[in-house]
Amino acid sequence: MPIIDISNISRIYQMGSETIHALRSISIKIERGEYVAFMGPSGSGKSTLMNILGCLDSPSSGKYILNNKDVSNLSDNELAEIRNKEIGFVFQTFNLLPRASALENVMLPLVYAGFKRTVRHEIAQKKLADVGLADRVTHKPNELSGGQRQRVAIARALVNKPSILLADEPTGNLDSKTSQEIMSLFDELYKKGHTIILVTHEEDIARHARRVVRLLDGLIERDEMTNKN
Repeated sequence: MPIIDISNISRIYQMGSETIHALRSISIKIERGEYVAFMGPSGSGKSTLMNILGCLDSPSSGKYILNNKDVSNLSDNELAEIRNKEIGFVFQTFNLLPRASALENVMLPLVYAGFKRTVRHEIAQKKLADVGLADRVTHKPNELSGGQRQRVAIARALVNKPSILLADEPTGNLDSKTSQEIMSLFDELYKKGHTIILVTHEEDIARHARRVVRLLDGLIERDEMTNKN
C-alpha cells in the first residue's frame, strides 16, 4: 500500500476573470521509504503539488490518499491535525522562532501534540543529537550557522515521527559546502527508512533522491529513477 496515492488531482485558481490551471490531472504513487525529488521551472506546479502533498491546500478535484486516509476534502482543522501527525516540514528559510533556543524550537510540535514537558525535553534532545547538534541545544538561531539552523529545522521536522519528511528547497539559503552536508544528512535519514519528498530546482540536489519527478505546465513530464539506485 503506497504511503501517498494521488489520482487525477487538479488545482485551479481564479484570479479575477482569469482561470489558472496550476495542476492538471496528476496521478502519482509514492511508497513508504522512498526518496523522491520534484523538479520543474517556476510555474510548473511543483509548489502547488507540495502544498497539496503537505496538506497545506486541497485539490480542486481528484483524490489524495495519505497513509490510508482520504485527505482530499478535509476541513482546515482536520488538515492541521493530519499535518502535525503525518508530515515533517523543512523549509528554505528554516522558520525557527528567533528568541527560542534550538531545544525549544525542536520541542514545539510536541507541545501541540500534548506531550509532558519532561518527555518533550528528552525527545528533542535526542533528535538534536541525531542531527549532530548535541552541543548546541541552548543556542538561539542567531548564534548558529545556516547549516546548523537547517539541522535544527530537520530535528524539529522529525520530532513527531512523521510518515513523510517534506523538504522545500532545503539548501536554497546555504552555500555549496553546507548544502552537501545537509543533503548527506537526508541520505542518512533515507537509509534509516524515512520517506523523503524533496522539492528543488537544482539538478545536483535532486540527484540525491532515488526518483525524480519532473513537472511542466501542471503536468508530470517525466518520472524516472536516478543512478543512485
